[in-house]
Amino acid sequence: MGPSFSEQFDRFGHWRKGFAGQMAAFSDWLAAQDLLDAAVQDHLQRLEALLRGDKVCVAFVAEFSRGKSELINAVFFAHYGRRIMPASPGRTTMCPTELGYDAALPACLRLLPVETRAQPYSLAEWRSRPSTWVQLPLDVHDADQLAYAMAHVAQVRKVSVQEAQTLGFWSDAPGAENPVCDAQGMVEIPKWRHALINMAHPLLKQGLVIVDTPGLNAVGTEPELTVNLIAQAHAVVFLLAADAGVTKTDLSIWKEHLLPCHREGDAHLVVLNKIDTLWSSLDSGTEVQVQLNRQRAQSAQILEIDPARIVPLSAQKGLMAKIESNAALLKSSGLPLFEDLLAQGILAHRQTILRNVVGEGVAQLQAQVLRSIHIRQRDLDEQMLELRSLRGKNATVIENMRQRIQQEQRTFEASTAKILAVRSVHLKLMNQAFQLLGATSLRKELEQLSSALEHSGLKMGVRKVYASTFERLRGLGEQAKVAAAEIQAMLGATFKDLNAEFGFSLQLPADLQLHDFDRELANIEESYLQYLGFGHALKLANPLFGQRMVKALGMRLRAVFESAANDLDLWSKSATSQLDAQLKERKRSFARRIEAVDRINEAASGLMERIAEIESSDQQLHLLEQRLGQWMQQLLQPAEPAAQELGATEQTA
Repeated sequence: MGPSFSEQFDRFGHWRKGFAGQMAAFSDWLAAQDLLDAAVQDHLQRLEALLRGDKVCVAFVAEFSRGKSELINAVFFAHYGRRIMPASPGRTTMCPTELGYDAALPACLRLLPVETRAQPYSLAEWRSRPSTWVQLPLDVHDADQLAYAMAHVAQVRKVSVQEAQTLGFWSDAPGAENPVCDAQGMVEIPKWRHALINMAHPLLKQGLVIVDTPGLNAVGTEPELTVNLIAQAHAVVFLLAADAGVTKTDLSIWKEHLLPCHREGDAHLVVLNKIDTLWSSLDSGTEVQVQLNRQRAQSAQILEIDPARIVPLSAQKGLMAKIESNAALLKSSGLPLFEDLLAQGILAHRQTILRNVVGEGVAQLQAQVLRSIHIRQRDLDEQMLELRSLRGKNATVIENMRQRIQQEQRTFEASTAKILAVRSVHLKLMNQAFQLLGATSLRKELEQLSSALEHSGLKMGVRKVYASTFERLRGLGEQAKVAAAEIQAMLGATFKDLNAEFGFSLQLPADLQLHDFDRELANIEESYLQYLGFGHALKLANPLFGQRMVKALGMRLRAVFESAANDLDLWSKSATSQLDAQLKERKRSFARRIEAVDRINEAASGLMERIAEIESSDQQLHLLEQRLGQWMQQLLQPAEPAAQELGATEQTA
């Protein structure tokens, strides 16, 4: 049996932090060698931030009473020796619950009152209003206090049918599954709309985020939950009851809320939970296994997925086995197999992505730094040729050379006006490109969709408005590429002149690519499209639902546009930073050349001393280039052991 999910995730977290530390050390080394220009520094900071801040989100989704909270207890909290998340029979977790870690906040449970659903603000907007949330302290060292505080996510309250309808928990549509009215005509609804748990759990500190959802009602009425939190999760665990298989509500959640959000590479696992309910039957072990295999095959057929992605287990027995250190019961529970599959699905895929991003980033860094080293190398070569030509020359010749260098310097400095003009044009064009990807452009393009969704009544023609909105959003990306091409053409002409006039080696960056922008737009368009169909017509008729949907959509699109703007900024810096670096080196070169000539004039031995200094500097540059190569190998090497561990785990499983 391989290491548990917790152990594998812990290794993954240590790899990320170790690599981020290596990036920080590399940055310090570059700064010490005066090789840390703006583009290199920005690139390093982004890679380091990516490694340190990378989050891995696992969403647990199911109808009520499928055992989500118990599975979370078994996988993540068994070391407490008791249940932490409420998992008693019946409805337990009544509101969507996120577990994560933010060092800037104390250990706490924050609860958003359900009454906020009567207002149009999105969950993201409520997050920025801490005074609205009820905050309870958590003691991560006291399991009993922790469990007591967590029990709040199971709290309910009684409201009238009218209020339940206003808050989205009651529908007059035929066949709607509404809560049961009591003798007083009151119905039971969750007390809280959303819960945020911040605690220094080892896995949460490493970047794990756990999302626990409470069933179809909450998933279906919170578009931000489905199309933001669940859609962006790296793994979705969908729970079924082993004795019931795929029910009507299970299938509704799967088709309406999970399939549209599935992305290639994401780990979607289906769990047939509570297999222990079959153990107590009169059937033999063989007959129970036959039943499980049949249920697994039927569920795979209904959900149209590979049976290998369906895992029978007992979360309750798995938790008990871990607490009691019962290896036989743990194996029978099926929990270790689930943890292996979860780790393989998330960590191997996530590490592959990070390793590819890091590999590409390191290659770009190496090219940028090598360019700076080669500029210094060329200047040294030019100085060496110049100095060797002075051997045996008299003072007049040396003075003439000094005047020639000064004239070159004056001519070079006079050209700075041209370079400043180029910078001004470049800045103007960049501002225009940034405006295309800015919040104002995005808000303007969403106005028509907002108007179509936020009025009362049935939304006729909204799909057409939706499609045209995304067509215009894609157009903004294309316009940004066109603007980048114009910038590239302008810089190309300038670089050509400077290379010819001053012997620079300026190179244009490759064409701006916004593949992530295009891909994310397509994913978002697909995931939100489900809400515009006939099945959601009644929900869309509620203007509050439409407002929440537009706000959730805007929040996710804003992140995509900000990422594209960052890509544009990095693309621009890769061009301008080399100009800054070569201008800086050329100014230094003039100063060194004049200093060398003055020293030669002052002493006969000065020429040979300066030649020896340049030879020494040349050797130092070769050593610098060798050390850069060693850094590159060192930066890429840490990715391999962790990948091998994950591969070994997969073979063991």
